[in-house]
Amino acid sequence: MRKSPLLNIFLFILTFASTLSVGALHQGADIIADPRLIVKGLPFSLSLLGILLVHEFSHYFMSRRHGVDSSLPYFIPAPTLFGTLGAFITMRSRITTRNALMDIGSSGPIAGFLVSVAATVIGLTFSDVRAVSSSGETIILGDSLLFFLLTKLVIGSVPAGSDVYLHPVAFAGWIGFFVTSLNLIPIGQLDGGHIAYAILGERHRLISRLLIGVLLILGVFVFAGWAVWAILLFFLGSKHPPILYPGIPLDPERKSVGMIALIIFILTFIPVPVLIK
Repeated sequence: MRKSPLLNIFLFILTFASTLSVGALHQGADIIADPRLIVKGLPFSLSLLGILLVHEFSHYFMSRRHGVDSSLPYFIPAPTLFGTLGAFITMRSRITTRNALMDIGSSGPIAGFLVSVAATVIGLTFSDVRAVSSSGETIILGDSLLFFLLTKLVIGSVPAGSDVYLHPVAFAGWIGFFVTSLNLIPIGQLDGGHIAYAILGERHRLISRLLIGVLLILGVFVFAGWAVWAILLFFLGSKHPPILYPGIPLDPERKSVGMIALIIFILTFIPVPVLIK
């Protein structure tokens, strides 16, 4: 018997409200003085939620296709720079084969990535190049390889002393890339962990442990947030639950999908996501 979707709907409404508020604040709107200004957050909120919805429902529908009992997406509202900590689904039954695991694990990040590319290109078209202000603290977003290339393609060279001030839709695209790269890290039961387990089987656990160590090192020497992520993943577990029929080999086409996911991870990974100057 399926559970009522009321909690899923309630969390989605809360996340819509939190991303809407954050989007309006990013636009300089004082929503306390004039609550009507909250509508300024719509471009950011709708773009970001669209990316997350496509990501999670791709997992959901692929799970249903392979006969895996999965929940509807649970969204996580949060008063952060992004207004949310993302979303997730839970799988209530075992995954049958490596092919099913590859399909379920890769569908979300690949679909979300494609929507993020569209949001980034559209948003960059409406973004501004302005002189960098030297007064006060400034939040600087790091570039992934793909975001850097798209910025060059859409905007061109940025003069010295200036920077790109992202349109809210482009900012949502940037977050989409960031979320994609986080999910594609091949650790535990992240999407990348599903993909790695489909390819490597039990050897995936060794990769998980090694990469948690790599994240800790990055957290010490590059960006402190990676250490927090490593600790969280350590407590969530580096082991992947077994599939029902591990002896059925992975199709060559699915192996190619795994390579595509690896390329997306490389293109979207941001060594230093946020810097405050």
